[in-house]
Amino acid sequence: MRRPRRVPLPGQAVTLLRDLSALTGSGAFVLPSLVSTRRPMSENTLNTALRRMGFGADEMTSHGFRATVSTIANESGLWNADAIERALVPIAATTVRSPAARAMAAPGAPGAWSSDRP
Repeated sequence: MRRPRRVPLPGQAVTLLRDLSALTGSGAFVLPSLVSTRRPMSENTLNTALRRMGFGADEMTSHGFRATVSTIANESGLWNADAIERALVPIAATTVRSPAARAMAAPGAPGAWSSDRP
């Protein structure tokens, strides 16, 4: 089982999430399951939405967004590559918390991802 983790968010993301809560309610998930609000939306739901938008399975998957963000963030040169990966890779419950994991709150961590960065 995965454990929660903290990833600092830029102001634009916080504003977007607050606005989105008006549509999704005050549940634990930004994108809840259609079946139960106690579960997150499934990867298959997102993949089905992509297919309905015309993307083939060989063109885009929900997991492909992670790879896209990683590529764009790394190519921008604004953030440390290790910090980018820490922000994007799920942390297993058995992972030992390391100094690298604590670095997420350090300057240069990708939580400062913002369109108004210099």
